[in-house]
Amino acid sequence: MTARIDLDSEALDLGGLPRFRQAATQARRLLWLVSIFGVASLAAGIAASIVPDSLWRSLSLSVGSAVIIAVAAFWSAHRVARWRAQTFSPSTPAIAVESTPRSAVSRIAKFGSKLAAAISGAWRVIASRVGADLGSALAVGALSIIALAAIRSGWNWELAPAGLGVRGHLAGACVLLLAFGVLVVERYCVAHSTNEWPEALRMAQFLRLVIAMLLAAALGLLFSSDKNIWPARLIVAMSVLPAAVAIELALRALLAFFSPRNDRLEPTLLTDSMLVSLLRWPPRPMHNLYAELYNRFGIDLRQNWAFGYMRRASLPVFGAIALVGWLLTGVHEIALESRGIYERFGRPIAVWQPGLHAGLPWPIGRVRAVELGAVHELAATLTGDANTAAAVIDAEPSGAEDAPPVSANRLWDASHVAEKSQVIASESGGKQNFQIMNMDVRFIYRIAQDDAAALAATYNSADLPALMRSSANRVLVQYFASRTLDGVLGAERAEIAKQIGDVVQADLIRIDTGVEILATMVESIHPPAGAANAYHAVQAAQIIGQASIARERGRAAEEVNTAKTRAAMATDKAAAAARETKAAAEAVQLRFAAEREAHKAAGKAFVTELYLAQLSRGLENAQLVVLDHRIGGGTAPTIDLRKFSGGGVGRSESMP
Repeated sequence: MTARIDLDSEALDLGGLPRFRQAATQARRLLWLVSIFGVASLAAGIAASIVPDSLWRSLSLSVGSAVIIAVAAFWSAHRVARWRAQTFSPSTPAIAVESTPRSAVSRIAKFGSKLAAAISGAWRVIASRVGADLGSALAVGALSIIALAAIRSGWNWELAPAGLGVRGHLAGACVLLLAFGVLVVERYCVAHSTNEWPEALRMAQFLRLVIAMLLAAALGLLFSSDKNIWPARLIVAMSVLPAAVAIELALRALLAFFSPRNDRLEPTLLTDSMLVSLLRWPPRPMHNLYAELYNRFGIDLRQNWAFGYMRRASLPVFGAIALVGWLLTGVHEIALESRGIYERFGRPIAVWQPGLHAGLPWPIGRVRAVELGAVHELAATLTGDANTAAAVIDAEPSGAEDAPPVSANRLWDASHVAEKSQVIASESGGKQNFQIMNMDVRFIYRIAQDDAAALAATYNSADLPALMRSSANRVLVQYFASRTLDGVLGAERAEIAKQIGDVVQADLIRIDTGVEILATMVESIHPPAGAANAYHAVQAAQIIGQASIARERGRAAEEVNTAKTRAAMATDKAAAAARETKAAAEAVQLRFAAEREAHKAAGKAFVTELYLAQLSRGLENAQLVVLDHRIGGGTAPTIDLRKFSGGGVGRSESMP
């Protein structure tokens, strides 16, 4: 460590000190570094604001925060170098401007100079009362807070993996080129000795922080893919290091306000970070602690016999602890709800039941956990996002007063994540056709209780739920291929579930999975959600058609019955009339026969009698007078016309 220079202690020859002679050049170079890295951090911030919340944004903010911390370190070193340069060659005070002639431009210039002098004086007063270098402390504190804000904005541990492809490879190559450029600057800083440039080694450590961030970013970009999650996790997790350094620098900037101020004493680097100093090889984490204790308090822990004994005894003690810990890896506790398969050199030896067991230590002996009696529910098919589907199926039951969960919706016009679309046979227009229907079939299963089932479930399949789902889908296709839509919709679901469960269980036994199906449930069988409204319309039209047919059939039956009634009545009436006519004819025939027989017997008297009877019947209601010329002999009868009124002919009751 270079001793600090106190200008009030004694007359010093600053020209003999290399760090004072080269201070002006170092200040200019540091100002260039501040400008270059500041533009780089600004570009990273602009890129992060343009791109959405993705891998690029987290990467830009993480690397940008490290660059901002490097800018803070360069600015603090620039303030120290500028103090040395001003001390080595103080600037000549400005010459006062004559007051004549007093033009408008001179008045404005004089006012500006007075304003600048007032601001500078106020700044000196504030700086003298605060303590340390106010400009350096404010800049380091502000940049540290900006870096923390950038890290907080880019932190997203739930970031999904993304396959960047060619873009990721090109970006990774560009990041490696940037890391190489920063490495050149870091080597340039390391090349300077402590007497020539005391802050160079500290700046090199901050540059190593930037290089580490760039290398981690390049690694994440080059190996990014849709299947690997670790590149995204690496890009997000690498911001922890600059966040810790930013917190340390912010605390140093805050504590700097309370340190005594002495403008005649050579300032130190404010960004002397303990965390950044660990970025060296070989790592010596306790060296800085020993050095600080010795330089500040005069305590040399390396000469203490207790610490020396601890250092000598640490290796065997830690070795014994490591050996005991390694031996204890052979002791295993099997929980009550699980079993364990004990492997020796990778070969299964036994199935351990719940309890405490001892075996050979790792990696000679290992134990694989297996479920014991745990019951699972498996949907035959999961559509859409797998995480959402699993969350819907494994959701906790809702309360009695709560709104029903989404999984309880069984309406046809709603899509369900656990439904499978199946092609099934049907008949349309007397021809063979097919239909599409959705079904929700679920299996309640567990790993069987015997040891053979535990071994089969562990070693015979890499993904047991995926294997069961594949087998169930194959069985469902074969089962519904030989059935029609009407037959499936009209059948009992319990019978369908039993048949499907038996076939799936037989298939799982055949491939030796060790799975025991406890129950099979057919939650729903219906047309697809998109065809629900159309299916409802078809059903309504079918019902309306059937009602119209029934109504017309009733009307036709009514007309037929009415016609039959009328025809029967006409037939009966005609038969009755014919019978009456026939009976009358028969009566006339009998009368005629009787009269003929009477005529034969009586002769003319019968005819006369018949004539008189017919005449009496015909004149039964008539008023008449019968005159017979034979009455009275030769005298004509006298008719009394007084008894006849209205000109009518009456019957005479008296004769003259």
